[in-house]
Amino acid sequence: MKGKYILFDLDGTLTDPKVGITKSVQYALEHYGIHVEDLDSLCPFIGPPLTDSYMKFYGFSPEQAREGVQVYREYFSVKGWLENKEYPGIRRMLSGLKEAGFELFVATSKPELFAKKILEHFGMTEYFTMIGGADMEETRVRKGDVIRYVLDTCGIGQDEASRARILMVGDREHDVIGARECGLDCVGVLYGYGSREELEAAGAAKIVETVEELEQFLHNQDS
Repeated sequence: MKGKYILFDLDGTLTDPKVGITKSVQYALEHYGIHVEDLDSLCPFIGPPLTDSYMKFYGFSPEQAREGVQVYREYFSVKGWLENKEYPGIRRMLSGLKEAGFELFVATSKPELFAKKILEHFGMTEYFTMIGGADMEETRVRKGDVIRYVLDTCGIGQDEASRARILMVGDREHDVIGARECGLDCVGVLYGYGSREELEAAGAAKIVETVEELEQFLHNQDS
């Protein structure tokens, strides 16, 4: 049986973090004298580790990128985490999966502290056995590391047979790549911030367009 355990990404999968993340990045870039008016242009920051995005999109050095994360948090820790929206249908899906006997987890590259605050704000913590995320020191931030942290902490997926019963769900290539590093299949969702081409190239086992399609697919994994 596949998919008895389901790991969910947070940003772009359970909630829409666009406003909070892009405004936090905008705030951080202003610190370096970089003025960005179009928040949509900062959407590529949603999903990957922040340090990677600073270096990739703005040519920051590793030291600048680490500092940029701290500046980003000056805004995000006060306002940004609240500028988040629950995707329609997510709560119903989580409730239905839980009632059907699935065990649910969160594996996010967002700091665990903020992930817990956001899910508490939306009243979703009750659905998850564990909400796992990055540490504040950025030593555990890549998706593969976060997934391993969740699996090890909860004592699941320790052998090939048990890993075959676990699915990852996410919207970016980092979710797919991280899952594959840990021997898991990943379902890619298109209602978030990744494209079909990105998810296919990364090797997603399945791609769905809507929350409703995701819900139907996950329930069918129990048959």
